Amino acid sequence: MLKKRIVTILSVSLLALSVGGMAIAEEKAPAAATTADKAPAPKPKRKRTAIKKERTSTVTATVQALDLEKRVVTLKGPKGNIFDVKVGPQAKNLKQVQVGDEVVITYYESVAYRLLKPGETPVPTTQTDVVETAKEGAKPAGFAGSQTTLTATIEALDLKAQTATLKGPDGKSVTVKAQDPKNLESVKVGDEVVITYTEALAISVEKKKKK
Repeated sequence: MLKKRIVTILSVSLLALSVGGMAIAEEKAPAAATTADKAPAPKPKRKRTAIKKERTSTVTATVQALDLEKRVVTLKGPKGNIFDVKVGPQAKNLKQVQVGDEVVITYYESVAYRLLKPGETPVPTTQTDVVETAKEGAKPAGFAGSQTTLTATIEALDLKAQTATLKGPDGKSVTVKAQDPKNLESVKVGDEVVITYTEALAISVEKKKKK
């Protein structure tokens, strides 16, 4: 399971390498010395050492029907689509749901990476999972989150083809085409990258708000 997740994370992280408009930390070079009779030296390019990309999306559906015996809830999506959802036994408070209630689903995803400094020890692969459910008698609600951190090595760069290849700790490699080739100029073959991928899903049932 973790091996499959590593491949997914490598793919997502390479997309982060190629997408502009993200929070970027830069390593500043020391200012060049100048004299009155000598023009200042051109400033060296700043090296991007960290990038983070994140997104959050929320969808609200309305309960249209409820079958407690079969544990099936019929929902109406924001575009008017009707669909059934089979509710597992982990949802202890299904009987608290009523027709007209709103089901709010929020999904969060982020990927961050930073370049290791020369000689810095690689970060070991770790995965942390969190699952929470509502208290007995309350409206159904739940939260599930997962965060994985690993160190990968840039084993190939093709600026002409605008691609980069990362090799994960499991030895597998992933190659992805960059959307913004300029970001590939900030890294080189052999660089080690610490990647942290986070995703979370929150679901809550709420009474329909009065307009």
